[in-house]
Amino acid sequence: MKLLRVGPVGAERPALLDREGVPRDLSGIVSEIDGSLLADPAALARIAAAEAEGTLPALDPAERVGPPLAGIGKIVCIGLNYHDHAEETGAQPPAEPVVFMKAPDTVVGPDDTVLVPRGSEKTDWEVELAVVIGRELRYAASHEEAMAAVAGYAVAHDVSERAFQIERGGQWDKGKNCETFNPLGPWLVTADEVPDPQALPLKLWVNGELKQDGSTASQIFPVAEVVRYLSQFMTLYPGDVINTGTPAGVALGQPDPKPYLRPGDVVELSIDGLGRQRQEFKGA
Repeated sequence: MKLLRVGPVGAERPALLDREGVPRDLSGIVSEIDGSLLADPAALARIAAAEAEGTLPALDPAERVGPPLAGIGKIVCIGLNYHDHAEETGAQPPAEPVVFMKAPDTVVGPDDTVLVPRGSEKTDWEVELAVVIGRELRYAASHEEAMAAVAGYAVAHDVSERAFQIERGGQWDKGKNCETFNPLGPWLVTADEVPDPQALPLKLWVNGELKQDGSTASQIFPVAEVVRYLSQFMTLYPGDVINTGTPAGVALGQPDPKPYLRPGDVVELSIDGLGRQRQEFKGA
């Protein structure tokens, strides 16, 4: 299934994208798309049955699409997780996953405005595969156990301010948690529709120019290992999100003068089968 949320900011309604690409209202069946729903097989079965019956009311396809998941508990991110991205930034491939956090309040809809922070000179783009957790997980003993906790996948844009991240001391958090720095969606695609998360092409364009063109096949640590690894250090709960890293092509890895984002730029990104995003960047 492709689950989404539509409507004004703060008043989104749960919806489903049917096989013809028409958004359908789920508010008569479930109250929200969140961790509680993802952890409830009976509720998911009701949605699937309603989709099969073809009785769900259609929604206006022009209506705003918000983030596909409400009530996100935490966003755990993996840095330097593509061989080509590590190479372009001059970093050694890590022996273990590089882990940092983004606050849930950085999440916006897939086509919402993204704000270039005040004082920013190095705002950068990163298309990423997001993994959404649907089952409580701690100390997973195998990749199979880890993958059983995955509810689905989404497109994420891990927007980053490189000067804040790298040049201002401390950890990466200052360059990762600015307002609007995690567009998510348009859909939460359930895991049964993604048989191999290591075979997903990712692309990103800036002002119509292709900048990133990669595949999750190039991840240093695949999804199963990322989820298993994280569960050794923290409990993963339904509604948690994992951003799994970005392929080569970010501004940081390009020759000087590096083409960092400015107000007025338009970024588009996509992952095959998971949908497409488009954001206009404006000054904060």
